[in-house]
Amino acid sequence: MLFILDFDGTIAPRDTVDALLERFALPEWEAIEQHWVRGEIDSRQCMSAQIALVRGDEDSLLEFLHGVEIDPTFAEFIEYARTIARLAVVSDGLDYPIRHALRKIEPAIPIYSNALGFRPGGLDLSFPYSAPDCKVGSGVCKCAVARSLNGGAGSQVILVGDGRSDLCLARNADYVFARGSLLRFCQEENIRHSPFESFADVLEIVRGWETARVRPFPTAARVG
Repeated sequence: MLFILDFDGTIAPRDTVDALLERFALPEWEAIEQHWVRGEIDSRQCMSAQIALVRGDEDSLLEFLHGVEIDPTFAEFIEYARTIARLAVVSDGLDYPIRHALRKIEPAIPIYSNALGFRPGGLDLSFPYSAPDCKVGSGVCKCAVARSLNGGAGSQVILVGDGRSDLCLARNADYVFARGSLLRFCQEENIRHSPFESFADVLEIVRGWETARVRPFPTAARVG
């Protein structure tokens, strides 16, 4: 079994990128956001343009990025889930705050995200996990990452997420834990899912699967 875990809005209740832009970016970031919402640009183009508008000295930016809080029930979920499954954090957000927020979890969970760098007065961004054939133009193609992690082994893929970057993978995963716009998408598309508010909810259901020795999904996903 393979758990693909989103970060912003999922492990971290608040969206880190939105909070960063609200505090440090020039106001033009909001117009760029609307271009993305209307489908005029893809998420990679949107984030590149928005991060370029961030203004701040490195100390102030580090203080903010080090302050990202995560779901207090996440550590307990990880402790149990890693005994029955492989885990990966796959986020179309920023790697630096994710790594800092999860630094106390040992052994470390693999993280796949956009690469954040510092420059004088602002930030840089690169996309090591983008894919030229990504249908939605994400900075991180979650389908491609899941496919590479699955390695043809046919593991059942479980997605835990909340938003637009999760929609494509949700269509191909064996099961989805959903909140926010991902929950509405799963309801509209009749995708097998459970709603959740915190990782305590996810843990309760996963423990139930193991106790009953059943899965709510009969076959392994074809992620692609």
